Amino acid sequence: MRHLQNKIWSLAVVVLLIMVVIWVSLTYYNEKMQDQYNQILERYLVMNELSVMSQELVTALNTYTLHPSKENLEKVQQYKHQVNDRTLEMNAYKHVDNEAELTNYTHLVNSVVELTDQSINFQLSGETDTAKLALSEALHVSDYVSELRLSVIDAESSSYDRFYREMIERSEALTELGIWLLLLIILLLLCFTYWFSQRITKPLESLTYSAKQLSKGDFDAQIITNSKDETAILASTFEQMRININHLFKEIRQKAKLEKELQQSRYLLKESQLLSLQRQINPHFLFNTLNTLSKKAYMEGSMETSDLLVSIADLLRYNLKHMDQPTALREEVYVLKQYVDIQKARFTDRLTFHCDIEETCLDVQIPGLTLQPIIENAIIHAVEPNEDGGVITFRVTHNEQRVAIEIEDNGPGMTSEKVDELLDSNTQTVSERSTGIGFKNVVQRLRIFNGEHDIVHINSQLGIGTTVTLYISKDRGEKKDD
Repeated sequence: MRHLQNKIWSLAVVVLLIMVVIWVSLTYYNEKMQDQYNQILERYLVMNELSVMSQELVTALNTYTLHPSKENLEKVQQYKHQVNDRTLEMNAYKHVDNEAELTNYTHLVNSVVELTDQSINFQLSGETDTAKLALSEALHVSDYVSELRLSVIDAESSSYDRFYREMIERSEALTELGIWLLLLIILLLLCFTYWFSQRITKPLESLTYSAKQLSKGDFDAQIITNSKDETAILASTFEQMRININHLFKEIRQKAKLEKELQQSRYLLKESQLLSLQRQINPHFLFNTLNTLSKKAYMEGSMETSDLLVSIADLLRYNLKHMDQPTALREEVYVLKQYVDIQKARFTDRLTFHCDIEETCLDVQIPGLTLQPIIENAIIHAVEPNEDGGVITFRVTHNEQRVAIEIEDNGPGMTSEKVDELLDSNTQTVSERSTGIGFKNVVQRLRIFNGEHDIVHINSQLGIGTTVTLYISKDRGEKKDD
């Protein structure tokens, strides 16, 4: 719970910082007003001291004129230095409202100092009368300094009155500012409290929603939280639980799928066994009859008829033997050629068959009776309904992993819906015009044999033709050889 405690302490610190900022602002404002008030008082004091010191300077000068001595001269010099210091200090108190009055005031004080220097110089040079005239003028200027001090103080008083009124206005403005600051603080606290509560409640709401989804059986929605406190640990635990349950469900689905495929495999096996039983009606009688007819045709000089009967016998023998077990692609190709020879005898020049086979691929294992149903479908749809016949091309190529078997025809083609229907393994159909092993049956047997789903591709265009491609895994074939 440390992170949640940190958030609560953060809220307290923010409130404390806001109060400190307000206190510092008010303190600074009050000190500024106090400084302005102190400056006015200090100006009054400095002006009074400067007026008194100028009078004392003239008094000391008068004493030195009446009784010239070194002690009296030093006293005059001492008062003169004090007056100069106070004059420099007075310049620091000038502002826009009193600059003219203070400038005149300091000039008069400087005039008193200058007249004092002149009187001393005349006294030292023996010009006593001239020194007394300078002293008289210094006395006159000193009196004028005292009068001017009163006028400056009056001007300062009017300035002080304005300052006092401004201070009252500022006090009222400060009260209004305090109200607005209070409202602003309340608003900021409400906003921050809302944001703070959202940072706590939002992750909890997200976890609550995720828990409801899990209770409904939805285990695919990922549980995500942007929080970095204890709720993040709780969310991570929920997410791990969701992943484990989801994996468990996937394993159950996979087992169910494998069981379904096993049932389908058993169904296909029973179907193939049934078809095999149906075709094994007195097989020795059929073989002996076909062999007898073949030899009789050969003896009568009908070589083509003899070869045709041999092909039929070989085809029948292969169908009965390899229905339920894999065989080498080489044997499938041999029987396929026998079947094409039989069909050529039927369609003569209307059937054109091309082969392009890589011999290195012929040792791969393949389920028995895989190629004949596809070639038969191509003949039924591409050759039989067309008066000019059709062209069927058979190719066998390979890469490092798989062998590709292509059966291409120039028939009418199929729609994409028909292609999807042929590749759909949810239904089982048997072609009425083929050997009994329908196309879907071939696809399903190949998928079970290879242990993969994507092993049959159909590329078909209306009016152009159809290409069926079968992919046989080389690894699968090697295992079969073993």
